[in-house]
Amino acid sequence: LATTDLILSTAGVPKTVSIFWLGAREITFPGCLTQMFFLHYSFVLDSAILLAMVFDRYVAICSPLRYTTIWTPKTIIKIVVGISFRSFCIILPDVFLLTRLPFCRTRIIPHTYCEHIGVARPAYADISVNIWYGFCVPIMTVISNVILIAVSYTLILCTVFHLPSQDARQKALGTCGSHVCVILMFYTPAFFPSLPITLDIMTPSLSHHVCQPLYTYPTCTQPRHLLYEN
Repeated sequence: LATTDLILSTAGVPKTVSIFWLGAREITFPGCLTQMFFLHYSFVLDSAILLAMVFDRYVAICSPLRYTTIWTPKTIIKIVVGISFRSFCIILPDVFLLTRLPFCRTRIIPHTYCEHIGVARPAYADISVNIWYGFCVPIMTVISNVILIAVSYTLILCTVFHLPSQDARQKALGTCGSHVCVILMFYTPAFFPSLPITLDIMTPSLSHHVCQPLYTYPTCTQPRHLLYEN
């Protein structure tokens, strides 16, 4: 979890600092795609790690006698490889969806970092596929993880409140308390950047500004540089 958080912060914070301190608003298109991939990949991987930690707490509290037989090193390695590969396969299409787009007019990103929909907006082409895929990715990963986390903690709380000892209940709640705080700190700020994607899906005028004919500007190409909007 610490390694993934380090990747997440390293992918975005240095460039953000350079924008506000040095005024370095320009970024190359390959650099923007690289930043976008690691931002989204580490975020989805972070979410999966938090879900795995919830399952760890569930087994520890609901089936403590079977903990060592369930959470073996082999099982942990399989989980790490599985969630890493899943996150990679889900985020990689974002890169190819952006490389196919032509950019003609504005090349300004309305953020201090590169994210999928923010980079796709300036493209003079139909980005409905980008928008729908950007809408489906959180549902396939983050939202499904949140639902599983809520279900797991519901089962954990039911088990905790049936413990006969008050000390045992306090110990179990104390074990989960720090993890719940981490979950809230992680998901709460992430909610706000996802609002523009939802608004794009729900706005009827979406086709007006994204469904432009690709053949109208045959000279449109991928930009060599993009600009961040202050």
